[in-house]
Amino acid sequence: MFTIHEINNNPKLLPNNTLGFHIYDNMFDSAITYETLLNLLFKDQRTTSQDSFLFIPNYKCGRSSDVISVFGGYTSDSAMQMATILSPYRIPQFTHNAHEAMFSDKRTFSSSYIMAPRETLQHVGIVQLLLHFRWTWIGLIVADDDDGESFLRKLTPLLAQNSICTALLIRTQELEVKEDPDAFQTIKLEILSTEANVIVVNGNFQSLYSLMLTLDRLEFLWKIEIGKVWIATSKWDFTLGISYYGFCTKTFNGALSFSVQTNSVPGFQEFLQNVKSDEPLMHFLCVFWRYAFNCIPPSLTYMKQYGKKCTGEEKLENLPIAIFEMNMSEESYSIYNAVYATAHALHLSHLSSERRPGARRNFKHMNIQQWQLNYFLENINFNNGAGHEVFFKNGELQTVYDVINWVTFPNQTLLRIQVGTISPNQELLINEDAIVWHSRFKQVGMNLTACRKQVQSTKVQKEHAVHCMKCPEDQYPNKNQDQCLPKEISFLSYQESLGILLVSLAISLAVLTGLVVQTFLKNWETPIVKANNRNLTCILLTSILLCYFSSLLFIGKPGKVTCLLRQATFGTIFSVAVSCVLAKTILVVLAFMATKPGHRMRKWLGQNLASSIVLCCSLIQVGICTAWLSTSPPFPDADLHSQPGLIILECNEGSATMFYYVLSYMGFLALISFTVAFLARKLPDTFNEAKFITFSMLVFCSVWISFIPGYMSTKGKNIVVVEVFAILASNTGLLACIFLPKCYIMLLRADLNFKKLREQGMNI
Repeated sequence: MFTIHEINNNPKLLPNNTLGFHIYDNMFDSAITYETLLNLLFKDQRTTSQDSFLFIPNYKCGRSSDVISVFGGYTSDSAMQMATILSPYRIPQFTHNAHEAMFSDKRTFSSSYIMAPRETLQHVGIVQLLLHFRWTWIGLIVADDDDGESFLRKLTPLLAQNSICTALLIRTQELEVKEDPDAFQTIKLEILSTEANVIVVNGNFQSLYSLMLTLDRLEFLWKIEIGKVWIATSKWDFTLGISYYGFCTKTFNGALSFSVQTNSVPGFQEFLQNVKSDEPLMHFLCVFWRYAFNCIPPSLTYMKQYGKKCTGEEKLENLPIAIFEMNMSEESYSIYNAVYATAHALHLSHLSSERRPGARRNFKHMNIQQWQLNYFLENINFNNGAGHEVFFKNGELQTVYDVINWVTFPNQTLLRIQVGTISPNQELLINEDAIVWHSRFKQVGMNLTACRKQVQSTKVQKEHAVHCMKCPEDQYPNKNQDQCLPKEISFLSYQESLGILLVSLAISLAVLTGLVVQTFLKNWETPIVKANNRNLTCILLTSILLCYFSSLLFIGKPGKVTCLLRQATFGTIFSVAVSCVLAKTILVVLAFMATKPGHRMRKWLGQNLASSIVLCCSLIQVGICTAWLSTSPPFPDADLHSQPGLIILECNEGSATMFYYVLSYMGFLALISFTVAFLARKLPDTFNEAKFITFSMLVFCSVWISFIPGYMSTKGKNIVVVEVFAILASNTGLLACIFLPKCYIMLLRADLNFKKLREQGMNI
């Protein structure tokens, strides 16, 4: 109100134009924040009758009022909500209490302006303040939210680099209307038991409310003098912590805080002295007015049942500083400069448009879009109404932090003393002689260091380190455990030596299988090929060939398709191969039995039996795989914990039970084939394929029995190596044991391919 009034009365700034404002309260509720901002964008402007944390100046452009900039974001969450909604419209938005990491993406938040120096300057200032007084044994109290975690993540490495130890770390949570007694008890015990005499606090009034209530009870109810030196960041105004008992004068006497540099503004106190309890203003201030003066403004007749009526003689200047500060606070000074920045940007925008040919030479007809103001705000430089220089560089306010010393008095009054500054080049300038310390510490530097040295040496050895803060899941601590490093991504790649070896081996064996197929095709009409069922042989060789290629699905970065297909593809193809082996074994036994005259088994021999065995056995595996993919399909996953320093990209099988069902079914088929082949191993030489099948199934079972414990005990990408090796080994067992002896006869002993069968008189 004061700033708008001052600008409207300035004939040199936006002449012939009047700025207005709307004030809203988000009540610390994200839903209300969204609703309010959407009303600003899409509905008629309207003033609420509620308290305010949002300041919205606007102006008239010959039509209905337009919002040209927004000041708000008392908390980091509300600042982010405000920026998220307004950024697409490029409406300038100013916030005071947002940490800079939130708006690091300038492309997304190009119209967001933080009315405070960079947080890094404050972190360095805290460390330099601690080092200046040789405070190397401290406590930390932060809000349990993203803002608190960001503060810890940035401050902790600085503490470690300067050998400053953290003896206490408390994360406070926002309390609901109903107080949580356990929260008070925990904070009380932690503060009273710590040996640290310096406590650094970061958070806002809302997130640190439980801390303030605990300190109130310690001082007023339990009569316990804490005797600590408190260092507060700029976000925590502990002077707001007024309870039923009053302000904690003993607790906070001698406290230090960081504050965005402010300057006195002439005329502001006179403006406050003339504030009257008229109806429009009291809709906005009624709760505060009732609390401060213990009465109800006479204009608010609907609230008369809540207390006595005010006389109208109540003056803000008569309130203690702990309840209301007549000087401009840092938040108020931020609002003051933000409104002036908007006005000057609007002024410059009009002057710029005036220079265009044919433009009108007065301020009465302004047709400027909100997004155009960002061009001028980015690097604006001006003097505010008090004559103080304000300038932005790349959208950042160029200012510094002051170090404030708080002196309290029993009558609930406070004295604010500026005792230092953090300059833009990160240098601490401190005036020790101006500091008033807590009564417990007359020579604060010596006493606090002495307290630090009184800690038992054994304890120091264990605790002389910064309080451990867990690294994010995608990072891990270095050897000194004072920094979080990004984890490396690990998977079985085609580029690494092991991946190249397995791919080369799979392709080589596939080529070998192709040569076997070619050999059989060239000898298609020979007795040895006919005797071993040519169709089954073709299906078996094709399955073996596809099995080699399926192993390639296990290599490379896991993806949705490869994870979905690799186990099911391998399981189905290999089941077809083992089904062919089982069919060949059964046919060998039936063929021998059918040689006896008049035996009933003759009618079972033929292609239909072999096809039925292969089809039925394969379809069962297809059904298992289909059920697996339908209920709990495999998917790409990242294992962040198995191996330190690594993020293992892998395929999560979805259902381990279904995976073992697939393996078990293949094992069942192999076991039947092995049993039948073993019983048929002593058949005449012409049917000696049973011996080869026995050996192949023996190799198959040995490989997969060994695979299970290897699979269970291996971690990382080596799991994939174990499975690929098992696929290649078992597949090669089938190829070598069943087909290489036949290739030997066809290629090197062609005479046996005809002679032996003629002697036996067999031709199947």
